[in-house]
Amino acid sequence: MSSPKMKLSDEERATKLSPLLTSGWSMVKDRDAIYKEFMFKNFNEAFGFMSRVAMQAEKMDHHPEWFNVYNKVQITLSSHDVSGLSDRDVRLATFIEKAAGK
Repeated sequence: MSSPKMKLSDEERATKLSPLLTSGWSMVKDRDAIYKEFMFKNFNEAFGFMSRVAMQAEKMDHHPEWFNVYNKVQITLSSHDVSGLSDRDVRLATFIEKAAGK
């Protein structure tokens, strides 16, 4: 198992990213990152979701790149200190899925 401060190995990518890719996350073109777009009923629901994610991200000291317009939240995850995907991205994406109620 890799350290949270190390890039995911090829084996870890196959096992740890698979459930996320199955649930709608995708690899970002020309970048070692994952991306997903979330749609909510309205702005309040989207903002509540972002607040839950922000609190968890702060606890993890691992912050998403995100963009919000009204009920849509677009999230990209990558670990800048290792220039790619790490276990922190997998853990945060898994939390994000739960926070979104998926």
